[in-house]
Parts: sequence; C-alpha cells; structure tokens
Amino acid sequence: MANVIIVGAQWGDEGKGKIVDLLSEQADYIVRFQGGNNAGHTLVVNGKKHVFHLIPSGILHKTKKCMIGNGVVLDPAVLLQEIDELAKAGIVVTPQTLLISLYTHIIMPYHRSLDLAREKKKGKTAIGTTGRGIGPCYEDKVGRNGIRVHDLFNPAVFSEKLAANLEEKNFILTRFLGDKPLEASRIMEEYLGYGEKLKPFAGNVSIELQKAGANGRNILFEGAQGTLLDIDHGTYPYVTSSNTVAANACCGAGIGPTGIDSVIGVVKAYTTRVGGGPFPSELTDETGEHMQSVGGEFGATTGRPRRCGWLDIVALKTSVRLNGLCDLAITKLDVLTGLPVLKIAVSYKCRGRSLDTFPIELDELENCEPVFKEFPGWSENISNVRTWDQLPENAKKYLRAIEELSGVPVHIVSVAPGREATIVVKNPFSS
Repeated sequence: MANVIIVGAQWGDEGKGKIVDLLSEQADYIVRFQGGNNAGHTLVVNGKKHVFHLIPSGILHKTKKCMIGNGVVLDPAVLLQEIDELAKAGIVVTPQTLLISLYTHIIMPYHRSLDLAREKKKGKTAIGTTGRGIGPCYEDKVGRNGIRVHDLFNPAVFSEKLAANLEEKNFILTRFLGDKPLEASRIMEEYLGYGEKLKPFAGNVSIELQKAGANGRNILFEGAQGTLLDIDHGTYPYVTSSNTVAANACCGAGIGPTGIDSVIGVVKAYTTRVGGGPFPSELTDETGEHMQSVGGEFGATTGRPRRCGWLDIVALKTSVRLNGLCDLAITKLDVLTGLPVLKIAVSYKCRGRSLDTFPIELDELENCEPVFKEFPGWSENISNVRTWDQLPENAKKYLRAIEELSGVPVHIVSVAPGREATIVVKNPFSS
C-alpha cells in the first residue's frame, strides 16, 4: 500500500495529467484535492486526445475509482458535460467509478459574473483569471457563505442560501461593477436539476479513503495548477485561489498527514506561465517561440498562449522545499530536441545582490535577472525512447544536472505526448 501525491512544481501546465494517468495503472483510487475547472489536464491515449477539467485523469482506467475532494470548487455543468463527453468516447462514468465529496463547494452563476466583472473593471491591472468563478467561490467558502454539494439535495435549504447570496451579489454586481443582476428562480431550477443528476455520485470521500487505507489500497492524490500559483506561497497576487502545495492533499481530501508516503513533483523540461506575473527566465526570442510552437503551449482550458522560458532552478528548489518532493517527473523533454544550447537558471541577480531563493516582494522578483548555466543540446529524435540508457548522452547530462541542482532524483521522463512515451526509472507504488 502507498499514498502518493502528484503536484505541479512550476506555474502549472507541467503535464500532471499524463503522469497521473500513467501512475493510475498501479493506483486503486485517484483523488482530485483542490482547484476547479480553471485547470485542464490533457491526455493522449492510443492516439486520442482527452481534456479533463474536473474529473481526475485516472478515469480512463475503467477499474479504478476516482474522487473529487472537498478542497475542489465544482461547476456542475462542466462536470456533467465531461461525463457526457466521456460517454460518447465509450467511457461510462458511474457511481462506482466516481465519488464526489458532499462537502465540495459549488460554483454558482454569480461567482462567474463577479469574476468577469471584476477583471473588466480592473482593466490593465487585471490578474488574468479564467473567469470561471473559482476565486469568488473560494471567497464564499472562507466567508462561510458557500453552497455545498449536499445543499443541492435540499430545496428549502438551497433556496434560503441562494436568496441570501443573491441579495449581496446582485448589489455588488449592479451598484459597484455595473453588471446585470441574476434571477433566483432560474438558478433554483437549473441547480436543483444538477442536484438530481449528481446525487448518486455524492458521498463522504474522507471515510471512503479511510476504508481504502485499511484495506491496503494504493491512493494517488492529484493536484491542479502549480506550486508557484499557491495562494500563500506563490507569486501573489498572480496566483490561483487555493493551496496548490502537497500539504493541501490532506485538507482537500480528508486524510491525515501521517498517511502520505511520497510526493512527486512534475516539472516541464523548460518553464511556462499563463497570464500575468513575474517570470525571470522568460524568453521572447526565437527559442521561446520554438518552445511554444513545438510544445503546443496553449492552455487546455482557455486556449491562451503560454509564455515560455528556460528551466528555473530557483523556482524548482522553492517547490522542493514547499512540497517536500521525493521524486521528479520531467515532461516534454522532446520539445528541447534540436536546440544546440540549453540553459538552466541557477540563481538571480537583483539590484546588485545574488539570490538563490525567491524574494518575497513582487517588484523585487520582477527586477531579477537569471544567471544561466549552459548545457549542450541533442539532435536525435527521442520520441520512441523507452529506457534511460537509450537517451542521447547530452539528454542524460541535462537530466542529471536537474537532479544535482534540485537535490531530487528524476524517476519519470516523458519524451512525447502519448501514455506509452514515458521512461519510468522508479515506480512510487512498487515495493
């Protein structure tokens, strides 16, 4: 038995979905523990592309049980659409394969309206949210005004909570943000309908995980976004609205910290970032364009182009510290093929000082210049490589440098999008 957490070790979009899908072969339960449908996991299995926003990536394994924990904020319409799309692909999602925590908070229409209206009002100072209502939903959660999954099964309770929320939200939308008010009757009908469809899937995730552990089952915890977008430890305010670090797997699923055996950090072989915020190793030249084009660096959720740059060890070591990483999974190594020289940012220069850790102040980080270490590239096609020894020598040198600079071993390497295009040096579920 093993309990393993998968987290993004950069600014998200590291390819966590593929790693989760790969390791789901050995896991019995796959649990999503935070975030909402502002994240997207793209998988390529048998040449077919699948994009998930809420359902854990392990759903493609028909004998596994996937769970959505209480740390997630759930848009019912998006979830039900994903279930329908999977059915069209021949994958039927049932209460035996998907469990949703009764404590999971629901994204309401007013959350999306507030999200979009606030960004519009901010103009040039907008953070660059996806407009999916994630932040406002988390606000209501901590403000104790939230609506949870179990509320959808009780019309009287739901009606009372909806009315109280709309009184406040409509005032803000109309009087402060200049937007349109929302009607309670339409929302009632729509969301009670969602409740009927979701009720068979709802239950107590924490209790189910306790039973799974007692029965010696393997559990895989799946995070969304990346460590540097963590609400507490990321590049605030250019962050997401939840804790993306490994510790939140315990809070967001209902399991004690002593039950965790391993934490795997997923790291792209270079670095990307979506939206605003500091990005010290960003490239705006032909090399950055190469990474964006060859890597298909466009958001799975929004389609927005991702900013690209060299691998940043200062950022990675921050993730190592915050998550207690045991292993690294390197993705998109193949994207670097053909570049004659590769670079890794090993430290920063900032206002006459040398830094090997993130500065706390945002304006300081924005003024940091990366100090690079160079490595020779390779030209060989590595997409069909399946063992470490088959990799070009320069690719192995690059990976070893990541290990040495980060202090964490590389145990998984992805060399192409497909599930099979992966080198597994060590399986976290193997004894």
